[in-house]
Amino acid sequence: MTGSVADLGDGQRSAASETLTLPGLGAEAEILVDRWGIPHIYAASQRDAFFVQGFNAARDRLWQIDLWRKRGLGLMAGDLGPAYVERDRAARLLLYRGDMAAEWACYGAEAEARTAAFVAGINAYVDLVEREPSRLPLEFRLLGTRPARWAPEDVVRCRAHARVRNLDSEVTRANIIARFGIEADRLHKGLQPEWRLQLPDGFEPHAIPPEVLRTYLLGCEPHPIDGADPAQMLAEAGEWGSNNWALAPSRTTTGRAILASDPHRVHDQPSLRYVAHLSAPGLDVIGAGEPAIPGVSLGHNDRLAFSLTIHPSDQEDLYVYELNEADPDLYRYGEGWERMRVVTEHIPVRDGDAVATELRITRHGPVLHVDRAARRAYALRSVWWEPGTAAYMASLAYLTARNVAEYRDALEGWGAPSTNHVVADVDGHIAWQAAAKIPVRPNWDGLLPVPGDGRYEWAGTIQASTLPGTNDPAAGWVGSANQMNLPPEFDYRRHKTGFEWTDVARYARLSESLTGEKRWSVEETLALQTDVLSVPARRLGALLTAARGEAAAEARAFLAGWDHRLTAGSGPAALFEIWFTNHLMPGIPKRLGPAGLAPLVSVPDTQLYLELLEAATDPGFGADPKAARDALLLDTLAAAWAEARQRMGEDTGGWSWGRIHQGYFSHPLSRLAPPELAARLDVGPAPKAGSNLTINNNGYRGSDFRVMSGVSWRMVLDVGNWDASWTINAPGQSGDPASPHYCDLFRLWAEDRYVPMLYSRAAVEAATESRIRLLPGVLKAA
Repeated sequence: MTGSVADLGDGQRSAASETLTLPGLGAEAEILVDRWGIPHIYAASQRDAFFVQGFNAARDRLWQIDLWRKRGLGLMAGDLGPAYVERDRAARLLLYRGDMAAEWACYGAEAEARTAAFVAGINAYVDLVEREPSRLPLEFRLLGTRPARWAPEDVVRCRAHARVRNLDSEVTRANIIARFGIEADRLHKGLQPEWRLQLPDGFEPHAIPPEVLRTYLLGCEPHPIDGADPAQMLAEAGEWGSNNWALAPSRTTTGRAILASDPHRVHDQPSLRYVAHLSAPGLDVIGAGEPAIPGVSLGHNDRLAFSLTIHPSDQEDLYVYELNEADPDLYRYGEGWERMRVVTEHIPVRDGDAVATELRITRHGPVLHVDRAARRAYALRSVWWEPGTAAYMASLAYLTARNVAEYRDALEGWGAPSTNHVVADVDGHIAWQAAAKIPVRPNWDGLLPVPGDGRYEWAGTIQASTLPGTNDPAAGWVGSANQMNLPPEFDYRRHKTGFEWTDVARYARLSESLTGEKRWSVEETLALQTDVLSVPARRLGALLTAARGEAAAEARAFLAGWDHRLTAGSGPAALFEIWFTNHLMPGIPKRLGPAGLAPLVSVPDTQLYLELLEAATDPGFGADPKAARDALLLDTLAAAWAEARQRMGEDTGGWSWGRIHQGYFSHPLSRLAPPELAARLDVGPAPKAGSNLTINNNGYRGSDFRVMSGVSWRMVLDVGNWDASWTINAPGQSGDPASPHYCDLFRLWAEDRYVPMLYSRAAVEAATESRIRLLPGVLKAA
């Protein structure tokens, strides 16, 4: 498997060792860290396995998970000062405040005990750091802070670490309609399946105050220390996506199922994902999760492989209230007025007094903003306030599933984020299942804000058993890439799960590759996972070839004959992406819509816009739509040619996509550190192929084309032949800048290469780099 994976070397390496005594551990346990930084945890009981997982997560990612907890609970100002009070208040608005017994029950019978063991392990490492201050990570020393201890409920009460949707779209749509009318929304977001937007009765279109979305985004912000404006970060990150697919044994060269998974998110340093292996009696599971969550969400046990992508369901609504003129804490509900619940909390502030803040909550959820002048309040209703919607926690229920049926049963407790699960087992079965907690909206579609006066109430929620899925399809494969995948028989008019989906481009490429009778090898699957053919480039290339006009002749000639692959060394790829992102896509609402519309559409719907160009029937094109369409193509391409020359010089022979499109993992503290230290904290740059619309998803911001999101973790499994599994986690497994595994996987990731994800004890022992022996006991007093 040369060329796509890292060199495996020549057998056993010498292993460093360490022995530690941990109060709270039930029996002796071991952590074997392999040469790629993956920890393999061996414990005498499942309880101890989760305890050691928490200890190990803190060992490798203590500052990251401590920040995760403080950000989610609204405790940033206590470490960083009064500038973070607004963020803390926003985070507290988004916390789960419901019944904890119901909450734990959603994640399986063992969830609370496993989580308690996990946080006890985290706390055991915090205790160790207090005893041995030399272990304190660099970031704490830079900031003059200390890690805090956890309670089990801290893991689940923080809801906003994985977004649900579609508040931002509701706000954008309301603002468009308020200013330009409902017809202008045709240039905002294509609706699928077929649907006609209607104004909810009683909703008066008006510009939604910017404070509404600002408060929400502050509460969800993944990089609270970076200082970027939340709305700017939303626009730069664009849409998240993921790919996963499984091939039946009849479609593989191994005679076993093959499963591929690569979830896409905003790039973090340390990495969002963390690979871990937990082995104990009755439990033997390896894969990736988020380091502050027990278990793994994507991976395999001894019989079943599992993966997930986002299934873009609508799980939240914005409610607009009329306020009482005499008492603004009263909002109209039904025939009378209802009082908001006011919760007073005190936000600790570093080197200062705690700040008292009032959180207002209606029957639907927290109030994001009160507009006293207009006598309106805006509250968020979200599945987050329902039990069972802490991000990825429901994965605890399927860690020991033995087959597809057991896995599907476990998904009934899955709440958020909304997901497509693709699974494969050692018996050769493959399946897809959508899973989410989704509100039932009897009398509206969730696409616009609604009055909070009682006319628009959820009639409960639906979950996985109501949502579509499939087993062992005749085509021999299942897969998803966030595309609209509701089957024709699904009653979407009754169960309005959502009408806003991700661009179909990645799935189109996946489908055209997998359709047919070809048998796929593991190596060919790895290559498909890193495929950079751009379906939009191919479609636009056909339009450009046929376009009438003399403009942009040099640019057209430069693109002629290009294979539409966004390789790092391709000059045409660089020109195309400059054109597509900075000129063509923004040019469509400018050309087809009323003046002033384009700035409201911060994230263009690329699939909708490409369809508008191909059809050339939109009224905005005027009397000669094809001529207008061609003029738009050529005018924007000419502008892109000028930008490309400015960015890369006059010599087109030196142009390349990787010259401007580069992977770079920025540490949250690097902007605060001196240059020498910042260089240690940040990782990169390195040329990257692909875009957010290729299977090899590397999304970027148009201002400088830096890669901001996409794939940082990948996995390919030959199901049942577990030691032949492959993975990559960029930039490295560890979050400690002093660790050799802080950035050791970055270059491999940049080159689309992989490392083994070993499973058997013998294979793990052969690749072990360091060994941590953990003993139960009571520490002796000093």
